[in-house]
Amino acid sequence: MQGDDAELTAALGAAKEGDENAFRTVYRAVQPRLLGYVRTLVPEADAEDVASEAWFQIARDLDRFSGDADRFRGWTARIARNRALDHIRARGRRPVQGADESELTGLPDGVDTADEALASLGTGRTMALISQLPRDQAEAVVLRVVVGLDAKGAASVLGKRAGAVRTAAHRGLRKLAELLDGPDGADGVDATIPDQRLNQSLSVTERAAPTLRKT
Repeated sequence: MQGDDAELTAALGAAKEGDENAFRTVYRAVQPRLLGYVRTLVPEADAEDVASEAWFQIARDLDRFSGDADRFRGWTARIARNRALDHIRARGRRPVQGADESELTGLPDGVDTADEALASLGTGRTMALISQLPRDQAEAVVLRVVVGLDAKGAASVLGKRAGAVRTAAHRGLRKLAELLDGPDGADGVDATIPDQRLNQSLSVTERAAPTLRKT
């Protein structure tokens, strides 16, 4: 993913100038992982709608964004999280609650397993396993491993300390290792889970995005 940062940064610049093809490039690069993140926050049946709401805001506010591909991933993740929490509140559900951060400060800052974990898993398999984690761990792992944010960027999205995010990710990855060693392992996971309706939502959002950016 990081090898494409230069291309994504260039596409962002062009999209801000109104290039619709560039916006499609940005969307295709970011949407699958962003949708995966949304699925850690809301029920599966609601994830597509919440992600679409996030993209409406992204398209509308894109001209206000300043930064490179990495900063853009954090910005879009923060928007998606806000839309997901709005969705939860609107339906009377309790927002996702993380663990008590007072117990998360003991892990040294240098411990950062997210950059090395799950390299052999496809996105679909990764998300199917992550869905079995506690929500705070799932968010941390998805932001670190799938979306590709560093600990500081993920902490900004979650409103936590970087050390707390590292710890949550570490615990989540340790749990994932246990799941991989279980009776079903990774082989029983459907590799298409996060992408199966992507093409449908893609065309709808892409058609709406240029209009939104002009409003």
